[in-house]
Amino acid sequence: MLKEILSDLLKIDDILFVVRSGGSIIEMRSNSLGIRQKDKWITIGDNDGPCHMHVDSETIVKAQFEQEKKPERTSYRVRFYNKEGERTLSAAFTKMYDEKMNLKHERKKLYDDLFKKYGSTETLVFNKN
Repeated sequence: MLKEILSDLLKIDDILFVVRSGGSIIEMRSNSLGIRQKDKWITIGDNDGPCHMHVDSETIVKAQFEQEKKPERTSYRVRFYNKEGERTLSAAFTKMYDEKMNLKHERKKLYDDLFKKYGSTETLVFNKN
C-alpha cells in the first residue's frame, strides 16, 4: 500500500515531498516524477537525474493524513513515519489558496479524494513488524 499511496501523490501536481535527515532537508516537487520499486526500495524520480529519492518500504510503518490549522490558512499533508515514530517523509499539498487566501476547492478535493480512497482514516498502517 505504501507504493500505491506514493504513486497517487505523484500523480497530483504541486505536491512538495520533504525529507528530513539530521541537519539536512530536501524538497522535491511531484510534477513529472516517476516511481518504481525493486525489492524493498521505492525510487521516486529518475535514478540518473539530478534529484531522486529512495524510500525503504520496510522501515515506513504508517502514514498520517493531517490538516494543520493556522491563523491564516490550513495546511494539508500526508506524513510518513518509521518504526521509531519519527517522521521520515512528508507530502504537502501546495498552492491550496489563491492570492486572496481563499481555499481552492479543486485542490482541497484532491486531498479529500485521496483521504477517501484510503478508507477515510487519518492513520494508515503498512508494516506491523
